[in-house]
Amino acid sequence: MSKPQNVRIAFVPGNIKAEGTSSTEKPTSVKAIVTVKLTVGGFLSDVLVLNKDDITDWLGKTLLLELVSAQLDPKTGLEKETIKGYAQQKSHDEGEVKFESDFEVPSDFGEVGAIFVENERSKEMYLKDITLNGFPNGPVNFSCDSWVHSKDDYPYKRVFFANKSYLPSETPKGLKRLREQELITLRGNGEGERKTHERVYDYDVYNDLGDPDSSDDLKRPVLGGKEHPYPRRCRTGRPRSDKDPLSEKRSSNVYIPRDESFSEVKQLTFSVKALSSVLHALLPSLEAAIVDSELGFPYFTAIDSLFNEGVDLTPPKKSQNKVSLLNILPRLVKAITGAQDDVLRFETPETMDRDKFFWFRDEEFARQTLAGLNPYSIRLVTEWPLKSKLDPKIYGPQESAITTEMIEREIKGFCSVEEAISQKKLYILDYHDLLLPFVSKVREIKGTTLYGSRTLFFLTPEGTLRPLAIELTRPPLNGKPQWREVFAPCWDATGVWMWRLAKAHVLAHDSGYHQLVSHWLRTHCCTEPYIIATNRQLSAIHPIYRLLLPHFRFTMEINALAREALINAGGIIESSFSPGKYSMEFSSVAYDQQWQFNLEALPADLVNRGLAVEDPTAPHGLKLTIEDYPFANDGLLLWDAIKEWVSDYVNYYYPNATTIESDQELQEWWTEIRTVGHGDKKDESWWPVLNTSKDLIQIITTIVWVTSGHHAAVNFGQYTYAGYFPNRPTIARNNMPSEEPSDEFWTKFLRKPEGALLQCFPSKIQATKVMAVLDVLSDHSPDEEYLGKAIEPAWAENPYINAAFERFNGKLKKLEGIIDERNANRDLKNRSGAGIVPYELLKPFSEPGVTGKGVPYSISI
Repeated sequence: MSKPQNVRIAFVPGNIKAEGTSSTEKPTSVKAIVTVKLTVGGFLSDVLVLNKDDITDWLGKTLLLELVSAQLDPKTGLEKETIKGYAQQKSHDEGEVKFESDFEVPSDFGEVGAIFVENERSKEMYLKDITLNGFPNGPVNFSCDSWVHSKDDYPYKRVFFANKSYLPSETPKGLKRLREQELITLRGNGEGERKTHERVYDYDVYNDLGDPDSSDDLKRPVLGGKEHPYPRRCRTGRPRSDKDPLSEKRSSNVYIPRDESFSEVKQLTFSVKALSSVLHALLPSLEAAIVDSELGFPYFTAIDSLFNEGVDLTPPKKSQNKVSLLNILPRLVKAITGAQDDVLRFETPETMDRDKFFWFRDEEFARQTLAGLNPYSIRLVTEWPLKSKLDPKIYGPQESAITTEMIEREIKGFCSVEEAISQKKLYILDYHDLLLPFVSKVREIKGTTLYGSRTLFFLTPEGTLRPLAIELTRPPLNGKPQWREVFAPCWDATGVWMWRLAKAHVLAHDSGYHQLVSHWLRTHCCTEPYIIATNRQLSAIHPIYRLLLPHFRFTMEINALAREALINAGGIIESSFSPGKYSMEFSSVAYDQQWQFNLEALPADLVNRGLAVEDPTAPHGLKLTIEDYPFANDGLLLWDAIKEWVSDYVNYYYPNATTIESDQELQEWWTEIRTVGHGDKKDESWWPVLNTSKDLIQIITTIVWVTSGHHAAVNFGQYTYAGYFPNRPTIARNNMPSEEPSDEFWTKFLRKPEGALLQCFPSKIQATKVMAVLDVLSDHSPDEEYLGKAIEPAWAENPYINAAFERFNGKLKKLEGIIDERNANRDLKNRSGAGIVPYELLKPFSEPGVTGKGVPYSISI
């Protein structure tokens, strides 16, 4: 930012007053109240040490404020001189400090449109808001929620705009230069390594997941570009790796723009802090306690013991202490009376608590494709026979081994296969073509295996799904031809156990796809470019910036933590999920083959998967092909509520198409998302155009849905459905007994099939590490910000927008009641029944904890 204009000032007791005002009218006495939040290690953390900051505070010079007029000087046509004043500390409440400053504002100064703030201390501070009281038309409010650097770090002042929003063409002339200059500051120059205090938003490829300088085995391909298409992340500017010039060096602190960091501001239980504690403290303790990484569970009772006796932890001396874990992870880490060590004792998931054998049942296996953790994969079968699109010369015959005869044997008495397809009764989980190219590579990794898979389901007259067949395929490998086999529900002991093992493999595939695609890629990863573009191209006083702001809080911070310790080479995802070290490469393939912005809208997604058809006479304009589809039924109500709110907001600021087309900031924003943030897909024809308010409403509703409803549906049920890992094993460690059955292996399987299933499940260290992470990922902190619950200050000041938000809030409260009614309806068998956990993942609000409900504004964990 350029330096503010100089102004002659005169010291006045309690304030600083501008000289040279020509008005003869009496000036207005204005009091500025500044709220600063106390933070960990930041402002006021060193109050017991007498230093330069104490002298600054004693002199009343902690904060220098400058009021900026929204109007130009009518005589000169230049910006008016600012009015300066030091703010002095007046009160110290719990968690907040109030500063006050008095101003004498000349009658011809005009409306105050912005404030410059200079932090005179040596440490940054977190500025919550500023209020100017005393004006005839009421207070002028500034919602800041921003870190203000020390002038020692950066010599230029911060600017904050008042809460009134303006389109670029409507910007008061006194604010135009500041509006443009602030955007230039946020874009940076694309050079050098970013510093912690900076607020620069820029793009880079995912070249920081590997760590080739530590080990050749930790080298990973760059994601982003022609070979591995991917969304862009925030640029850090770290130096390149010594061993791989394409990779960026790793570091303990990953840069994110300063205002994207909230963990020092939020309560101690903030989810990012808890997750960080799990990754950096608890997991090393687990690794020390469970020395044998390949050790599995010998009996199912050993799995049950995780919820009863727990796992004794022997913490590494340097990595953590008992107090920190007990404070931050009270749900998981419980002190043993009379013992010196801690124990990791897991809470029993609600699914397990209601029905200990829920995971064993075929009907539950099928039901969870509609009302479980990953409701985004089930698709309608529209062609028969099933056929691969992969090259048969490399991967073997394309036509599926699932035959008409096999299926009609299972649905005998209902209909033929041809009738089932025409009546929309045949559905599939299809991971065949996505996974098959990875099979040979993954099988080279010790302790894991992989297949391509297809799982078929039949829609029964009761409206529930029934599993019909699972096909597992291994491509030609090491001179051996393609191997594939179809497994079906059986009524003989050997067939039953083979079916159970096949289900375990499919569940591992679905778990990997859920975590890497439905969750990470489609929400966290694809949203980061929206955040970067919004901050680079839309001014803080742009109405669309203010509409999107709550939907972007916390996301870049949690994504940076994920790159550091979750999705990185050797991290929890690679070590515990099916594709192993190829996990992120797998998500790149899914992005390349499947991701389309227009299909991220819930109605379009349902139509694309064949789960709905467009019908203008039906609610939401769609008719579901599976009427009792809990995720879709609740999701469409939430989608409609979001769209109505967005429509009210957008139509207020954009009354006609001309205002959309002429909004340069908005057009640059959408262009940058398409051509830079998602630049690997910039030439795709499916990108929506942005010419009308209808276009903008669809784009914004889609982004809001992804950050709220979509993320909530795939995240906050993780511990409920995967906390008991046999229900959703994240990895399969052994091949099917029938693939290459040696006499010894087959005999062992026949003697004790339960042992084969346990050996196929994740190892003890894999399971417990994932369970600990999923518990934290599923947790709502006490200060969670739920969609539509609390209004943003800038929205509240506009009566029309305030009224629209109240309607939105009312619709969400009504949705809560509708979901309760649906869950009480015994006819809806996919969401109610004996031992079934009610489907509440899209209930908008929740109490703190692991509740299996609640839709936050943003991707907050």
